Amino acid sequence: MNLPNLPPEFLELLKTIKGKRSKIVIDHILKHGFITTEDLEQLYGYKHPPRAVRDVREQGIPLESFSVKNRDGLTISAYRFGDPTQARQRQLTGRQPIPKVFKQALIEAHGSKCSICGGNFEGRYLQVDHRVPYGIAGDIVGLEIHEFMLVCASCNRAKSWSCEHCPNWYGEKSPAICQTCYWANPTHYDHIAGQPIRRLDIIWADEEVEIFDAIKKSAETYGESLPNYVKRLLEKQFKSKQGE
Repeated sequence: MNLPNLPPEFLELLKTIKGKRSKIVIDHILKHGFITTEDLEQLYGYKHPPRAVRDVREQGIPLESFSVKNRDGLTISAYRFGDPTQARQRQLTGRQPIPKVFKQALIEAHGSKCSICGGNFEGRYLQVDHRVPYGIAGDIVGLEIHEFMLVCASCNRAKSWSCEHCPNWYGEKSPAICQTCYWANPTHYDHIAGQPIRRLDIIWADEEVEIFDAIKKSAETYGESLPNYVKRLLEKQFKSKQGE
C-alpha cells in the first residue's frame, strides 16, 4: 500500500521512537499503510492491542482509527497515521520506570488489592497505574503515592478502553476532568468517561462463591441478566430498609 507523502520532519520524529511496542506499530504502518488489532495479536502477540496503539500516541504520534474486515469477515479496528501537523514534538518523552520499592509502598499503603474491583491479588499480578492517564498529563514529576493506584490486568484493560473513548481524551485533555472520573477515584467520582454513570464492581470469593452461584441460578430462573437481577435485589432491599 502506498503511504501518503509524509513530511520529512514527521519521518524524523518517527525515527526517534525507540520503545519496542511503539516501534513495531510505526514500522508496520510505514510498510503496510495501517495496522489492525488482528495484526497486533497474531503477528506480534499483543493480547491488548489498544495498549500498543496508546504507546504510540503517548509519544506524540497522531494515529486515527477506522474499521476493516478481517479474514473471517468480522469488523475489527485498524490504525494509520493521523495529521502529521498534529504531532507533538516529544511533549511526552516516555514513561519513567516505576521502581519496585514504589510498588511495594503502594501495597503497604492500600493492601495487595485492585483499587477498582477490590479483588485481592498477589503483588506480581497488580500493575501500577497513573490515576490520571499518562496520555493526558504525562509523567508525574517525582513519584507521589496519591497520584497512582494498583489495578489488576482486567480492570486496567477496561480503564484503557474507557479512557480512550472519552471525549476528554480527544478534546480538552483536562487532568481536572480525569480526577473526578471513576477510573481515577473509584470511591469518589462524578462521572465515568464524561458520562453521568455510576458503577459498582463486586467480587465474590471463597465461601461467597456459593452465594453467587445461587443468585446466578435464581436470575436464570427469572430470565434476567445477572447484573439487572442483582440491581433489582439491591433496590428491593434498599426500599425495604427505607420503609422501616
